[in-house]
Amino acid sequence: MAPLDRTNPTVPATFLPGGGPRAAQAPRRGTPAAEPPPTATPTTATALPTTGPLDLDLDLDRTAPDCTTANGTLPPPRPIITAVDAPALRLAEAPLPPAEIDRLVSCAHHDPHALLGAHPTTGGTAIRVLRPLADRVTIETAYGPAELTHQQAGLFTGLLPGSAIPAYQLRVSYPGCEPLSQQDGYRLPPTLGELDLHLIREGRHEQLWRALGSHLRTVDGVSGTAFALWAPNAVGVRLVGDFNHWDGTGFPMRSLGASGVWELFVPGLGEGALYKYEIRTRDGRLLQKADPLARAAQCPPATASVVHDSNYAWGDAAWLEQRARAQHHRAPMSIYELHLGSWRPGLSYRQLADELPDYLRNLNFTHVEFMPVLEHPFGGSWGYQVSGFYAPTARLGTPDDFRHLVDALHRAGIGVIMDWVPAHFPKDDFALARFDGEPLYEPADPRRAEHPDWGTLTFDYGRTEVRNFLVANAVYWCEEFHIDGLRVDAVASMLYLDYSREDGQWAPNQFGGRENLDAVAFLQEMNATVYRRCPGVVTIAEESTAWTGVTRPTDSGGLGFGLKWNMGWMHDSLVYIGKEPVHRKYHHNEITFSMVYAYSENYVLPISHDEVVHGKQALVSKMPGDWWQQRANHRAYLGFMWAHPGKQLLFMGQEFAQGAEWDHEQGPQWWVLDPNWPAAEDHHGVRRLVGELNRTYRATPALWEQDTSPDGFRWLDAGAAEDNLLSFVRYPTTGAPLVAVCNFSPVVRHGYRVGLPSLGGADQLWTEALNTDAERYGGSGVANPAVLKAEPVEWNGQPRSTELVIPPLATLWLRPA
Repeated sequence: MAPLDRTNPTVPATFLPGGGPRAAQAPRRGTPAAEPPPTATPTTATALPTTGPLDLDLDLDRTAPDCTTANGTLPPPRPIITAVDAPALRLAEAPLPPAEIDRLVSCAHHDPHALLGAHPTTGGTAIRVLRPLADRVTIETAYGPAELTHQQAGLFTGLLPGSAIPAYQLRVSYPGCEPLSQQDGYRLPPTLGELDLHLIREGRHEQLWRALGSHLRTVDGVSGTAFALWAPNAVGVRLVGDFNHWDGTGFPMRSLGASGVWELFVPGLGEGALYKYEIRTRDGRLLQKADPLARAAQCPPATASVVHDSNYAWGDAAWLEQRARAQHHRAPMSIYELHLGSWRPGLSYRQLADELPDYLRNLNFTHVEFMPVLEHPFGGSWGYQVSGFYAPTARLGTPDDFRHLVDALHRAGIGVIMDWVPAHFPKDDFALARFDGEPLYEPADPRRAEHPDWGTLTFDYGRTEVRNFLVANAVYWCEEFHIDGLRVDAVASMLYLDYSREDGQWAPNQFGGRENLDAVAFLQEMNATVYRRCPGVVTIAEESTAWTGVTRPTDSGGLGFGLKWNMGWMHDSLVYIGKEPVHRKYHHNEITFSMVYAYSENYVLPISHDEVVHGKQALVSKMPGDWWQQRANHRAYLGFMWAHPGKQLLFMGQEFAQGAEWDHEQGPQWWVLDPNWPAAEDHHGVRRLVGELNRTYRATPALWEQDTSPDGFRWLDAGAAEDNLLSFVRYPTTGAPLVAVCNFSPVVRHGYRVGLPSLGGADQLWTEALNTDAERYGGSGVANPAVLKAEPVEWNGQPRSTELVIPPLATLWLRPA
């Protein structure tokens, strides 16, 4: 075959309409594409193997492989007749009724494969090919070429003699282009089996991403990409992309029965191809939609899906084995929350993998929590308005780049939690909203569909396929990306039908209540499935109400989460610490009340991104007083937080006391750590403290082993409101306790007696494990002797006690010497 004319500017090097290797694109003619092709780097696919005994290398003078005759004898070799050797034989027509052709080309046919491809019929085998832009289509068989007849609207037909379907390949000519050899995807069987379709119908396909979406596959020896989409209300669906000038006329998909799934296999289409689905609605509209199960997407603001199969080789087997044995409730968990796009603005996933693990390891955090990495169109949503639930955002790299980041963190001994948003989705036309022309992922009742707070849509948790989409998505991130935990956003908005709605704007459940029973069932199913399939993974609820049983197991009637954010502790403690010390005695209950309900759920103590935006100020800026007092309050508060029952979460920038709110476009104020900044050492001191808090915390089982048991905590003095002081003991199951003393007054307390638990033995010696007022943290350096002796003086309900010097605005941790 003559080489392609790549000097023709109208023939881009890309995939041709109808399938086959990316070689040359036909010049566009007729109706303009519904969407201009986004900018993309063309990818190259290799030549495809053929089926049957045919060698289709038309440039070489070869003979066909020998094949036996009906009686078992071997005929002599026969030369292949190429397009150059002899003219093609024109076949008799195998026409279709004009109405059927109209349905095909207008995206209104439910089963184009019943018409296109090869089909035994009266008088022989009908071959039909839809190539709207072609001027000639020839089929190549072992017996030579045969030209099809153009009927109308790009439909080429022919009738081969005999009822046996031969192996064949298409040779398609476009105006101004060299003829191209292509496989015919419409002669191939469906790429989804009955089991997949049954599980999809039942809403029980726990690995839904392996069935739906786009997948590189080989079908009957033909390599290409299989596409599958759930769109039960569609009249017709076709595939559009950069490989067909965004004109899907020649790529109609077939409906696979009552499953609501549409399917198409495109030979030769490979990694990196851009695509969308074009859906004909019942009211006649054509919609272009991104693939809900695309595993990669274009970088916003572009909105196309991207064909992607991972070939990443993981190196975290030891981590996963250790994780499977972990008991999160009885293990240390100190979480650093960050927004990947702004932690170090401009860094990719792979560049983050070079910097983030070392940063977290130096600060001794056990886990990192990513704000949503799922693809989202609007950066200002911080990722909480998701359009691509199965694709990590392309802003920072490829899906395998994100895998590399997770892998690097695991190899550094750091667990990875990610925010997951099954509560709502945006109304963008290209995404899930009214996906096939009617409410599909959202409820049909607008009183349930609309989310009044965010102008988004909620999911229809009562529809089995939608619930399956979300449950499988949770499993997907844990299995495919080795995520160690899912923090589920906005759970309260899912649980209540009247959430942020006035009377008349919501409809009660079947029992007349305001509980969203479908959402309850979904959350229970999601948690049960994740814990069953993904050993060692933890799910965490951001739930701000008093809903009971959030972390109770599902078999006991709970929602089944592993942990829950303690929003009450966060709110009350910040109210207290934000008061001037002279007023704190009137609000002492705010700092102690959390222990009334501390064991009603399994808690995380969150100082998250939500508390340092929208005028709420950064953590250090919430504190009263001058700069020294603000930092002292900040340090004392962190010391109290790390000693309080529950796991800890701290948002980026707060570990070094940045003074400004978080800005998602600029990120943390790293410049305050620059040695040339006058207050740099102040900020370094706070960061030093956070590293020491984590190091001591991880080495002290008393601070985490009994987080969820009342046996792990005892007040020493919860009533010293006049002194702005509180003290308590943390106990492990066995071993040494830890005493915490918090002074939220700017007054140094000399000779302040504190009760101490008995250690047994004659010598009862204690020492400071941590003092937030230490000079290396930026404090005043008020400290106690290196060794403190517990005297046999009963105090605070303890058999022994000692007198302490308690620094101003500081927290002390005492442990046995």
